[in-house]
Amino acid sequence: MRVAPKARRAQAPVDIDVLVESELWRAADAAGLAAQRAIGEAAAMLSTPPAELAIVLTDDSAIRSLNRAWRGVDAPTNVLSFPTTRAGGPLIGDIVLAYETIAGEARAEHKSFTHHVAHLAVHGFLHLLGYDHAESDEAETMERLEREILRRLAIPDPFRRAPKA
Repeated sequence: MRVAPKARRAQAPVDIDVLVESELWRAADAAGLAAQRAIGEAAAMLSTPPAELAIVLTDDSAIRSLNRAWRGVDAPTNVLSFPTTRAGGPLIGDIVLAYETIAGEARAEHKSFTHHVAHLAVHGFLHLLGYDHAESDEAETMERLEREILRRLAIPDPFRRAPKA
């Protein structure tokens, strides 16, 4: 699906393929659309050149295998980004999202599942563009961008803790 940036920016669209690799995501169509929309907004805000990427909607088991193989961490995680190693083309990489981890975090943090998916899609997209959060100054930059992109989509600040019920 092609997501065009908002009219205020004269940027080429981001071409996003969504690959559903777990049946758990079948009932969460709105989440996939929210991820696409969030990445489109991020691309527009950051004046990203034409780009292609894939969002892979998977489960904890699959992402755990990827996390173990690529990061040496034998545990599931919410999102992984795999930037392309090929320079010069529009393909920038893949973003992999794990349903159970994301759903559990959303419940625990009293967030909308769809909003949490949008946030993690933006987070993954920023990684594909080269942003990181290993150092505190990098983390501040990345969080500021995430907040601004999500604010433009009327999604609450994902770093602000909701009061416990």
